Amino acid sequence: MTIKDAFNEAKKVVVKIGSNTLAKEDGTINLEFMRHFAEECASLMRSGKQVVIVSSGAQVAGISTLDRWARKKDIHYRQALCAIGQVELMDRWRAAFAEFDIHIGQLLLTKEDFKDPHRTLNVRNTLFTLIDEGVVPIINENDSVTFDEISIGDNDNLSALTAILWSADLLVLFSDIDGVYTKNPKQHADAKLIETVENIEKLKGEITIGSTNAFGTGGMTTKLEAAEKVTAYGINMVLANGSKENILTRLANGEEKATLFFGHD
Repeated sequence: MTIKDAFNEAKKVVVKIGSNTLAKEDGTINLEFMRHFAEECASLMRSGKQVVIVSSGAQVAGISTLDRWARKKDIHYRQALCAIGQVELMDRWRAAFAEFDIHIGQLLLTKEDFKDPHRTLNVRNTLFTLIDEGVVPIINENDSVTFDEISIGDNDNLSALTAILWSADLLVLFSDIDGVYTKNPKQHADAKLIETVENIEKLKGEITIGSTNAFGTGGMTTKLEAAEKVTAYGINMVLANGSKENILTRLANGEEKATLFFGHD
């Protein structure tokens, strides 16, 4: 199976967009990316696919709005920035999708929503209702109220939990590199892209896993955790570079290299 095959066979697609993909180099939000991405989603939906987005970026949007708090490290300021930024983030997504006559809906979740059966059922029912009506659900962790005990901690794992809950066919994780490499490609010129992965445990023994990057909360470790979760449910996962132009369309057309993790039923 190729990445193009995975897209062709998938009807239900979850796409996770990390803070590094949404942020420009100065740390503010990338509106041009959001508009182009909305256009790509609209094209996928016209082809008969359903799309759920897991979007980071509340803190990035908060800093874009209120940059005088940008250097404050106190957790209360961080959570307050997320409260401000989440409004701005959703407004920008709303405007981006409105250009293509698509409505969006927001779901802010915590770990408890996936542990409590009643809450899980309510989330699932809301997801299905939104999608059945042609609305694109945009999911984020509820960063303004979460703390260690109820925090999922990163949107890689949140997107995996969402994909499982929704019984998705494909999870696409956007990162700032083209996929899984044998070594960190930013530090090693001889690093090689691994294009297909069937055995994640075996993969871990063959690669060097680096740390997290500037804006994100998850490095390669959380992406592999997400892959382990979804592939165990038969869901394929693609890890790709979200900063490339028309990346979603190019992946669907088999025009871009990335890493494909095979789902195992």
